[in-house]
Amino acid sequence: EPPRGSGRQAPDSGRFRNEPDTDPAITPNRTWAKRALANDPGEHGVQEVTDPSAVESYVARAKELGTEWGKRPAAERAAALDAVADQLAAKRGDFISVAAYEANKTVTQTDPEVSEAIDFCTYYGQSARFLEEAHSEFHPHTVTVVTPPWNFPIAIPTGGIAASLAAGSAVIVKPAPQVVHCGKMVVEAFRTALEAEGLDPDLVQLVLTDEGDAGKALLSHDDVDNIILTGASDTGALFRSWKPKMNLMAETSGKNALVITPAADPDLAIQDLYNSAFGHSGQKCSAASLVIFVGAAGKSKRLREQLLDSVKTLKPGPGYDITTTMNGLAEKPSEKLLRGLTQLEPGEKWLLKPEKLNEEGTLWSPGIRDNVQPGSWYHKNECFGPILGIMYADTLEEAIAWQNSTGYGLTGGIHSLDDKEIEYWIDNVEVGNAYVNRGITGAIVQRQSFGGWKKSVMGPGAKAGGPNYVAQMGTWTDGELKPRDVDIAPASVKILERLRDELSDELSKDDLEWLWRSAELDRIAWLEEFGRTHDRTALVSEANRFRYRPLLTKLRIRVGEDYKLRDVARQVLASGITGTETEISAVPEVAAQLQELGFDVKSISDGSFAAAVANDESSRVRALGTVPDSVYEAAVRSNSVVLDQPVLADGRRELMPYLLEQAVSVTMHRFGIIRNVGNLRD
Repeated sequence: EPPRGSGRQAPDSGRFRNEPDTDPAITPNRTWAKRALANDPGEHGVQEVTDPSAVESYVARAKELGTEWGKRPAAERAAALDAVADQLAAKRGDFISVAAYEANKTVTQTDPEVSEAIDFCTYYGQSARFLEEAHSEFHPHTVTVVTPPWNFPIAIPTGGIAASLAAGSAVIVKPAPQVVHCGKMVVEAFRTALEAEGLDPDLVQLVLTDEGDAGKALLSHDDVDNIILTGASDTGALFRSWKPKMNLMAETSGKNALVITPAADPDLAIQDLYNSAFGHSGQKCSAASLVIFVGAAGKSKRLREQLLDSVKTLKPGPGYDITTTMNGLAEKPSEKLLRGLTQLEPGEKWLLKPEKLNEEGTLWSPGIRDNVQPGSWYHKNECFGPILGIMYADTLEEAIAWQNSTGYGLTGGIHSLDDKEIEYWIDNVEVGNAYVNRGITGAIVQRQSFGGWKKSVMGPGAKAGGPNYVAQMGTWTDGELKPRDVDIAPASVKILERLRDELSDELSKDDLEWLWRSAELDRIAWLEEFGRTHDRTALVSEANRFRYRPLLTKLRIRVGEDYKLRDVARQVLASGITGTETEISAVPEVAAQLQELGFDVKSISDGSFAAAVANDESSRVRALGTVPDSVYEAAVRSNSVVLDQPVLADGRRELMPYLLEQAVSVTMHRFGIIRNVGNLRD
């Protein structure tokens, strides 16, 4: 009997619906899981590519097919992804087998990952359809290289491939060397489904390059338009150093904390903490590697003992053992992880000392470091393993400051039953995924679209499994620009009237009309998308709010010598509606021209501007016209991004550089009873 929840659940409403996981309460499902775990899939049999010249044929094939694929209607691309989803569902048990033996993952970790992979296909198929409803025209990248990680070897490569195909791009997959068999199975699912749909399976190619010259040749190839990376920040920086102007969309590292206040429910808080810290042995970029107890919570004997008791019940072991509750590592510890497992920092002590359990160093018992100090090595560094550090803050404000000060901004959580504490935390935490009274791992497509801020992201920043992800995988041009019957903010009208009255000699009639259309489309985008909170899943038991926030730092608008005056004015309009602070700058000659026309522009040389970008960590530069290569190179050094796409009238596209996406997930019940939690759903 097939497992319940592993068959495709086609939506009957035309709306996206998440795929359910397998229900372990059903006896046949447990039998099915045991059978899957007993099936050793053997060797992957994929040959490594070590010759840099060998990648040429793969890229040429992808370019040939991608050119035609991008011309196909969105409905055809979406239909192909639906077929892939069916194929993934049919192979759920096989994926559990290969992940258990190759990635050391338990069935409880892999089964939801297969569901997520299915969700990526159907959700991005829907996203493809929405591209054709935009106010502007989309032109997909032709060739995309997907470089997935080893910790989620099924869902994340599937997501990158599905998004690329949805946009209209051919794909080359460079699997992580630790999980080649998982990558091979994912690619086979795509190729089988594409061929069944009458499409060329080479739209998705698996290329196992080495980590040396062949890998570099692929990732820096001139005909590769886009790279999707999920991995370490250092890896992303290395890729960008090879080709500073590369289009890189990357979800990178995290140093994530769960705040527990005296108002928390102890049972729920500790349950979510230890699951978030030690699920998949802490090998998640979203894992809770820190807990920050606030005030009396840090002195609570019950919280401390409950944490110790729960963590001690974890049973480390191999992923293929059904009794394992904390699987081993995918490989022996890295230098950072080994330090985290074995060395304490000043003031710290082991509340629970991790122990090495096998000769290879891939199996460890969980560890808890007590009294981690703000600014210390463990506070600031991602270790990516089964370690939890405890910090003690006097106030919630202090806890949030420590939570925000790691330099990363991926996930974070709070446990409190005090609505005012929750609201304050939500308003002040600096993370892409914020979780209230629940665990901080396990993001679900659309429900909690995934992606961080600051050092946890590279590139334009749209969240995976969210409404803007596919739309950033290409370029846009203006569509039909007709007048719109929508109100415009008085401040925008004032700007437009000044431009008309004072710059009629510099701006053509067409330029002025274009700016009016821009203001109208900004307003539409603000009303429909950016200026409101969304909960597209609409669960009773959990609020899943998707919203947009102003940038944490100012947007640097750099005006090149070949700028268009209307593009500068366009940024003034965008800044006014988003509320994001901006700094417009140009070389002295251009700055003087714009200052004379009434624009607030900073005069700064290209060299000085590049130096400023190099020192402004995780910032954004909006380039108008051509900026020198030194600016791109500086952005690599500071984990910043240069957004040099054409300036558009469409606010749905042009306002994105001014905003951060955030997913806020709030548990609305306590032990199954719905709570009245004020405005937390809004």
